[in-house]
Amino acid sequence: MATAVRPAASESTHKLARGVEPIRAGKGYSFLLRKLHSLSGIVPIGAFLIEHILSNFEALKGPAAYAAQVKFLNSLPLVRVLEWGFIFLPLAFHALYGVYIALRGKSNVVYYPWAGNWMYMTQRWTGYIAFIYIIQHVLRQRFMGVSLPEHPGASFAKVQHELANPWMLAVYIIAMIAVCWHFSYGIWLFAAKWGITPGNKARKRFAYVCAAGGIILCALGLASIYAFVGPNYKNAPEDVAPATSSIHQGAPGLALETWGTLTSARQIA
Repeated sequence: MATAVRPAASESTHKLARGVEPIRAGKGYSFLLRKLHSLSGIVPIGAFLIEHILSNFEALKGPAAYAAQVKFLNSLPLVRVLEWGFIFLPLAFHALYGVYIALRGKSNVVYYPWAGNWMYMTQRWTGYIAFIYIIQHVLRQRFMGVSLPEHPGASFAKVQHELANPWMLAVYIIAMIAVCWHFSYGIWLFAAKWGITPGNKARKRFAYVCAAGGIILCALGLASIYAFVGPNYKNAPEDVAPATSSIHQGAPGLALETWGTLTSARQIA
């Protein structure tokens, strides 16, 4: 009896069509590294970003209050261990591995202009901006010029001199927007990847929360930048005495009075 012989599948039928590559599970250490990369963006880097923006917000109270905040941070126990173990090293890992992931990724927003693809592309480019900005910011503010850990009173003037350059001011503004976007969308991605927001409804609601948080952080950061270039504290002294605890806690008008006293003394001298 004749039997039907199934023709052998041609080689072309086994080839994947050109387009978006299939999702694959992490191979080797890739899964672990990606999880660590995602986690490090929240803790400790995200926590440090929030603290850094809030600390810089003290600049709105004047050079003395800002110097007091810098002095307080540098007086923490084991501050250099904290600085390297919870800021510099995690930041280096997150930045370098993030660049590695971004360079290996393929943007297909031209062919598939969906919201998710636009968000992926924006996250990648804001990461590049943050990477370049943070390198120059750490070098210039932490390791070059006046050493702020030893001279916290010079912190306001040091930043003010840097922002006196219009190009550098533009860099700070662009970087602030990029960093806050990168962080807020990174929180959304973290919650989705770690199963905190299962389902489209939960992710959509959480997206509004992340957007609101990012806008608030960005507004605080831009306000801090304005404190250095605005009219309230022009030509700040090269070094000021950090404010006392009463000033640091925001006693009404006391910080402004202290600034007026310093300015008057400078004029008399």
